[in-house]
Amino acid sequence: MKILALELSAPRGSLAWLDGEAKLARDWPNDRKNSAAFFENLDNVVKKFGPPQITIVGLGPGSYAGTRIAISAAIGLQASTGARMIGLPSICAMECDAQEYCVIGDGRRKSFFFARIRVNELVEGPDLFSEEELKNKLATLGNDMPIFCCEPLPQFPEAVIHYPSARLLARLAQDLSRNFTLPPLEPMYLREPHITLPKAQGITS
Repeated sequence: MKILALELSAPRGSLAWLDGEAKLARDWPNDRKNSAAFFENLDNVVKKFGPPQITIVGLGPGSYAGTRIAISAAIGLQASTGARMIGLPSICAMECDAQEYCVIGDGRRKSFFFARIRVNELVEGPDLFSEEELKNKLATLGNDMPIFCCEPLPQFPEAVIHYPSARLLARLAQDLSRNFTLPPLEPMYLREPHITLPKAQGITS
């Protein structure tokens, strides 16, 4: 099974290919204003290995712009090659050895998100908390519970920076019994998307 994994939700972007013994992984600083490195790596992989049968995309939470770019690339591959497209929360594929861990992050508007992952499955959250609420939440966790984040959070010194891994996403895609998100894929929104409706036009005679 030829699997391509795309992960652009975090400050480190990554891409991975998995096909039996053929394995390849690339990562790079993810400049959210310049996706040239992503498309260069994607082009090189497709030219080297051919089209994938499955494309898995990390859905965040994280950079909405980066995740949308990864989803758009997967849609393009599906349209041109017929590759199956699936999604999984990026935080379920953090690069670590822990079987269970928590992930926190900046939810904007003076809020922070919290999620708990067990054996690469999302079992709690992501939920939004104020800084004080999240500190109280973390205080209830055992001392041996790993707490990860994808960018520095000085308010929470116990959180260690780790990134989602396209390599792990590709490996998880081999388990077709897993509860993947199916198209249409969207980034994981921490709040309802803000949609501005056009003003009603007056009818003139």
